[in-house]
Amino acid sequence: MASCLGYFLRARRQATPLSKVGLPPVGRRRTPGLRRDEVAVLAGVSVDYYTRLEQGRETRPSEQVVNALAEALDLDGEATQHLHDLARPTKHRRAFPGHADQVNPKVLQLMAKWEDYPSTIVNNRLDVLAQNALASALFQGMEHADNLLRLMFLNPASRDFFLDWEEDALSLVAHLRAMWGTEPDISSLVAFVEELSAASGEFGEMWARHDVRAKTHHSIEIRHRWIGEVTFWHETFSIDSAPGQRLFVGIPEAGSPSEHALAELYLRTIAER
Repeated sequence: MASCLGYFLRARRQATPLSKVGLPPVGRRRTPGLRRDEVAVLAGVSVDYYTRLEQGRETRPSEQVVNALAEALDLDGEATQHLHDLARPTKHRRAFPGHADQVNPKVLQLMAKWEDYPSTIVNNRLDVLAQNALASALFQGMEHADNLLRLMFLNPASRDFFLDWEEDALSLVAHLRAMWGTEPDISSLVAFVEELSAASGEFGEMWARHDVRAKTHHSIEIRHRWIGEVTFWHETFSIDSAPGQRLFVGIPEAGSPSEHALAELYLRTIAER
């Protein structure tokens, strides 16, 4: 049975076109992407050894081999680090003292000061641990808003809320995939993935792509029932004092209609308190 490392290698091999790694086209193929022998040649390992990696019969490649595979598959920095994490599963998977889902009061205090920026703190499963007033107002009344992936895939209203639903969904799934190699409680992530895969075929398809993107930073467009369409830049920050926790912040362009709309929403939220 293939390991997490093997599944990742196979998925990325099949997603890598010949042209991306400098190989010429060689006629019609029955399967997409690269063949095992092509990856083996590019990485400088035997075909038998690479096959054993994909099949889970070899699970401890050296650092040099991992780097060679990352180069052969043209992985970016995050995907390369993910490959290293999968090849060394015990390196980061240790329990940390304290409660992983407790948010430091000082972080909450900081987040509350960012009145103009919707801010949310999540754990590795993308459970919402805390939000500032503006973020709470954005998602108020939406079902499954306690977890960003459940909100995206289990709430039909999310397709109207997120104007580029597919891109935003892919980004969240890639974020969850990046957590796979570093999560101390992997059983919790496995159960969560199984739950979402059973409930949403689209999640299962995106998960099978093995895209990796821990640091999400892209433009997000939403349509809010009170303030209409809003665009903001989405940035992610790791909270070093609480491994596994991340801070998502939405930043509208200064002076833009989106900034004014978010300010209007914030004032409305304060008035209703």
